[in-house]
Amino acid sequence: MVTVRVFNEKGELVGPVSSPRVVKSDDEWKILLTADQYRITRHAATERPFCGTLLDNKKEGVYTCVCCGLPLFSSGSKFHSGTGWPSFFQPIAPENIAEKSDKSHGMVRVEILCARCDGHLGHVFEDGPKPTGLRYCLNSESMAFTEAAEVKKLADPAAKAPARASAVFAGGCFWCVEAVFEELEGVYDAVSGYAGGTGDTANYEAVCTGSTGHAEAVQILYDPSKISYEDLLKIHFATHDPTTLNRQGADTGTQYRSAIFYADEREKALAEAFLADLTDAKAFKSPIVTTLEPLVRFFPAEAYHQNYVCRNPTQGYVAGVALPKVKKVREKFEDRLKEKSPLGK
Repeated sequence: MVTVRVFNEKGELVGPVSSPRVVKSDDEWKILLTADQYRITRHAATERPFCGTLLDNKKEGVYTCVCCGLPLFSSGSKFHSGTGWPSFFQPIAPENIAEKSDKSHGMVRVEILCARCDGHLGHVFEDGPKPTGLRYCLNSESMAFTEAAEVKKLADPAAKAPARASAVFAGGCFWCVEAVFEELEGVYDAVSGYAGGTGDTANYEAVCTGSTGHAEAVQILYDPSKISYEDLLKIHFATHDPTTLNRQGADTGTQYRSAIFYADEREKALAEAFLADLTDAKAFKSPIVTTLEPLVRFFPAEAYHQNYVCRNPTQGYVAGVALPKVKKVREKFEDRLKEKSPLGK
């Protein structure tokens, strides 16, 4: 299963929702796709510049994966880059695009793929326009286009799944933040990762230098009918110190900053109002230094970081730093806890 955003029967983009991965044999893909589509999406080939059928498309609508129909980009983020390939400054939803390092042809680039079927789409570069500064460079053959008036036709069965939403917060070591939110009823999953930087340095070794722009962050997948975004903010600020600049306890560096990464204007407004309320109420003795940053991309951390506290409860740092935070959320938010703790105690 993958966590993505899809269209419902009303033509609304909803999610995140869980959707089955699309996996087919080579023979199945060959039947489904044209020769060029197969060559590009399944074997990472590239179409010739200035030849793609969608390069000069100026209609309003949505670009989807030609292999599995997942929404990828909207016409609102398309721009003329002069490179010869369709270009966009942001995806329709960060969850729908996967990235990996590409060291082919003697270069180091960031390849972009469909998050649901792993179809090759193109590459992303850091020479795009505002507000992201990114250029997602796509092959026309990797996409299908649906005009805005016809978006209802893209309704996905996954849209009928139980409602899910996501939030991305940072507040020191992601092991600690993840462990706190895993305790809460209504939270499906908490994923440790990196936000605020680019894909080429989204790895633990690089982030630990404090020079990549990333923060150790946690993506919280939750049911908004059981726990609200405001509730998550309240719990986050009760379990970390938002007044220490680029530091939590003994952990220092920009990667340990207190931050809220907002995915849309609604989250931004809620976070701004919450921070203003805390400041007006003088909830902390020192000024709040939490940054409010747009969520451009979230990069899941290496597998050994996931569920680290649950898997290593006796490790020194966990016992001395993470578990006291878990104890705090249990004491302060007893009515919000899962019936059974992931820690098993």
